Amino acid sequence: MDFMPLLASFGLVMLAELGDKTQLAVISLSSKRKSKSVFIGALLAFALVDGVSALAGGAIATLVPALWVGIGAGTAFLLFGTYTIFFEKTEKPEVEDRSFAVASCFSLIALMELGDKTQLAVVSLAAEYDSPFLVFVGVMLAFAALTGLGVTLGAAISRRVPLKYVRIGSGSLFILFGVLFIWSAVSGIKLL
Repeated sequence: MDFMPLLASFGLVMLAELGDKTQLAVISLSSKRKSKSVFIGALLAFALVDGVSALAGGAIATLVPALWVGIGAGTAFLLFGTYTIFFEKTEKPEVEDRSFAVASCFSLIALMELGDKTQLAVVSLAAEYDSPFLVFVGVMLAFAALTGLGVTLGAAISRRVPLKYVRIGSGSLFILFGVLFIWSAVSGIKLL
């Protein structure tokens, strides 16, 4: 069995996503939520979006115009950032609704991945190697490693920085990404 599709997809995703917006989102989310919930939600989102990409080989790009993906993701980020800054509680919750935390992390990461360079890379790799399964496995191994790193960093930040500042910083980051997504979609200039 040729493992080149697995190795190529693992290496490409590790390099492409290190420090990318999805990793920053994982770090931010895990500074406010339980690491396990963020990890599960993010991996489920990666599995769905990149799994569909590997199997469909580009169907998403032809069904949903990039303009609408950018505007939808940007709007979601603006709403999430505004909610985080103005409506989210500053103190760390004692008991977290795990299903809501997983669902909110899943939704956010899935929207971020739609139309992302990684999704397009997965489509290309699956088509190039004609091995969607091995490409998917390589991609998921890379995302598991990067998400684990992001969750660990986010948890460390939450222990050292007051939650109020984490909330304001992460909300501002989401608003910034929202503005950039919408600007990119409307202007046609790829900023992220």
